Parts: sequence; structure tokens; C-alpha cells
Amino acid sequence: MDSDTFVYTTYIRTTPEELWQALTEPDLTRRYWGVAFESEWTPGASMVWDEAGRRTEDPEQVVLAAEPGRLLSYTWHTFTPDWAEAVRLEQEAYERLVRERRSRVTFVIEPSGDMVKLTVTHGDLEPGGTIRELIGEGWPALISSLKSLLETGEELPEPAR
Repeated sequence: MDSDTFVYTTYIRTTPEELWQALTEPDLTRRYWGVAFESEWTPGASMVWDEAGRRTEDPEQVVLAAEPGRLLSYTWHTFTPDWAEAVRLEQEAYERLVRERRSRVTFVIEPSGDMVKLTVTHGDLEPGGTIRELIGEGWPALISSLKSLLETGEELPEPAR
């Protein structure tokens, strides 16, 4: 837990183009993530996170790199009181989150036979921080649901909180 980077790799029976769509198209991201992204998906473009009608916009919430079918990177979202309340995050944990530096996530998409290798790297984390703790469970569950959606057409049910 002392690392400032979290890395998760999986293989998905899909194409790089279909995986790119699943990472960027609001109708798909809402299915397995519960969030619809609004962005032009070009470096420097803003990203709006729409989660159950809660829109999170911030000038520092931007696309860092975008190469369709190959690479997507953006700054992690802005934590707001409305978000914390909606996900039932305790006030103390929320206060720790907002003190941490903004992190970034990168998706590397690589063909691998009839599959795609997806590597998710979430970096610039506070070592031992709250975000690091939350994504340690969050990314594997999220990517598993993405994989299920692409391979079977059905996302995984949301885990009970």
C-alpha cells in the first residue's frame, strides 16, 4: 500500500475498437460503471462525470492522452460533498480524500491474439492514501464488470455496500 501507483491487467475477448468504445461511450460506461462521461476524448479536453444525475465538472478534470483503440489517460475525478453522500462515504474519509493530490488513470489497450490485453494504471496516488485504498478494490470489480459486458453482453450486478 506504500506505492503511488496501482496496476491491474486483464485479458478480454474483444477487439481494441470495442474496448475503446466501452471506455468512452456514455451508454456503455453507465452500464458497467454507473458513470457517463462527456468529453471530446482529445488531449486537454474536459471531462464531465455524470453519475446518477450528479454532474462533476472541474477545470483540472481533463483528458491527458487519447489514441483510439490504443491508449486513454485522464485525471481522476473531483471529489464533492454530493458524491461522497451518494456513495455513502463517511465524512472523515471524504475529508482525507479531498486533501490528497489529483491522481490519473491510464488504460493501455494491446491486441493479444483473439483477445485484448488491458492494463489499467492509476498513478500519482498518495502512498498509503484513501484513494489508493478505495481503488484497490474498485478497479478489479469495475474491470471485471467491463470484461463481462464485452464478453457476454451483460455487466456484473453491483456489489452490495
